[in-house]
Amino acid sequence: MSKKKNENVSFQWAVKEFIIPRKGILSFGLLLIVLRSLSGLVLPYASKTLLDDIIPNKDFDGLTVLLVLVCSAILIQAVTSFSLTRLLSVEAQNLIAQLRVKVQKKLLTLPIRFFDNQKSGALVSRVMTDVEGVRNLVGTGLVQLIGGSITAIVALYFLININAMMTLFVLLPVLIFAVIALKAFGFIRPIFRDRGKINAEVTGRLTETMNGIRVIKGFNAEAQENEIFEKGTDRLFQNVKKSLTATALMTSSSTFLLGLASAGIMGIGGYYMIYGSMTAGDFVSFTMFLGFMIAPIVQMSNIGSQLTEAMAGLDRTEELMKMTEEDDPLVRTEFIKDFEGNVSFEEVSFSYEAGKEVLHNINFTAPAGSVTALVGSSGSGKSTIASLAATFLTPDSGKVILDGQDLSKVNLSSYRQHLGVVLQDDFLYEGTIKENILFANPTASEAELLQAVEGAYVSEFTNRFEEGLETLIGERGVKLSGGQKQRISIARALLANPKIIILDEATSNLDTESEAFIQQSLVELMKNRTTFVIAHRLTTIQKADQILVIEQGKIVEQGKHEELMAKQGRYHKLYTVQGRI
Repeated sequence: MSKKKNENVSFQWAVKEFIIPRKGILSFGLLLIVLRSLSGLVLPYASKTLLDDIIPNKDFDGLTVLLVLVCSAILIQAVTSFSLTRLLSVEAQNLIAQLRVKVQKKLLTLPIRFFDNQKSGALVSRVMTDVEGVRNLVGTGLVQLIGGSITAIVALYFLININAMMTLFVLLPVLIFAVIALKAFGFIRPIFRDRGKINAEVTGRLTETMNGIRVIKGFNAEAQENEIFEKGTDRLFQNVKKSLTATALMTSSSTFLLGLASAGIMGIGGYYMIYGSMTAGDFVSFTMFLGFMIAPIVQMSNIGSQLTEAMAGLDRTEELMKMTEEDDPLVRTEFIKDFEGNVSFEEVSFSYEAGKEVLHNINFTAPAGSVTALVGSSGSGKSTIASLAATFLTPDSGKVILDGQDLSKVNLSSYRQHLGVVLQDDFLYEGTIKENILFANPTASEAELLQAVEGAYVSEFTNRFEEGLETLIGERGVKLSGGQKQRISIARALLANPKIIILDEATSNLDTESEAFIQQSLVELMKNRTTFVIAHRLTTIQKADQILVIEQGKIVEQGKHEELMAKQGRYHKLYTVQGRI
């Protein structure tokens, strides 16, 4: 019962979102299809006149008029068919383009937690593939469904006028076919919905395979990946096979039932003509009108399959579009005006899964312009604290306070325009070095760009490249070393000129010489900015204003380097062990 309700909601959403805003163009399309259908009915009507009146009476003038009428009808059919395709098909493709943009925009408003549980390839599939079904709603599909129904009703009227008994005989198999088709559509829709999910999973895995090709080849794992992909494509094949079986059932049912009807009409029509109660013109006209009634019904079954597939894709699109945005305007109502950069954690707890807290009652203050270093063993909660400070995550309980305002109620754009991040996993776009640095501030002047380049010592290696800053770096910066990529990330952060900096192991991929360059640039980057540093290499944070030692989601030690070393506690142990390595 709930499933059916959800399907109704989905259809109502589709009507509200796509059909009602385009009711004008769809109404005009419907008018065109009615004109095309009515002009098509001229031929069977003319056939009766030709056989029963013009030929027996040798009426050449009537024949000329009839030919002009038929040719005019054919011309109208051709013009309306072209106009219909040009009008609705183009509008459908325009809508697909708009909807892709809309879904992509929606995706970027969703919280980090959503992306942590999704494959990038699956999300690409939702943007590019799921929305394509809308063409069957706004394109010729829905209009043909309505227009075909009108054509069938008009043709039925003429059939009843010619011979009501023969018409009744025809309607019985048509009604049986309609029942079979409706049952089949109910069976097919969940299959199409599952197909979208399976396709997204297979696409997602394939995308990951392409991105991780070096790891796959390095571990000789080609056969393993081939097996996983083969299983995925087999699941997709089995799904398609189910839908093809249901479609084949409809097609074969229509062939059999309508074939029986045609055979019956030959028998009944022959009987009536033998006894003189039906003319040859009536029989030919009936047969042709019957074609105009049955063809839209058969066509409607195909269009019905397309609409069912469209609604399955739009189910997933609707689900995505109704998700709560990260920057919820009903919750995040406060805007930052005078930004200083004082950050406090007050009794902050957080869990990724219900009942499994990773942070427990975290309390500390990071004054404006200070450097707070987060150290501890892997999985202790350092990155989670940094993500909370960056508003990538929201506390389950407690508050993160910025300049006296609860960050969970602050408009994210007003905060993040003052935020800069340099992450351990440097993300670079395919393009030039210059484009990747300008990503943080596309309107920056050439002087500002060069200042950031020099500050992060990017010029130290770009000067050796023939194209300099215009050097293409490949997907995710594959043509650069780890240290070069991190220096570009730091230059990007410098160009953003933020008030708060998140550094996640910013020197982890640097050799000794590069690290020496970067340490000085980081000093410049952190000057007068509130900075959170996640560090495994403890020698890099000795000058931090405060060091928080995190273990099992709790702050077990807090203070400056000298103070913590004097305590000879957890920090002393970490520092001493690392010094021996």
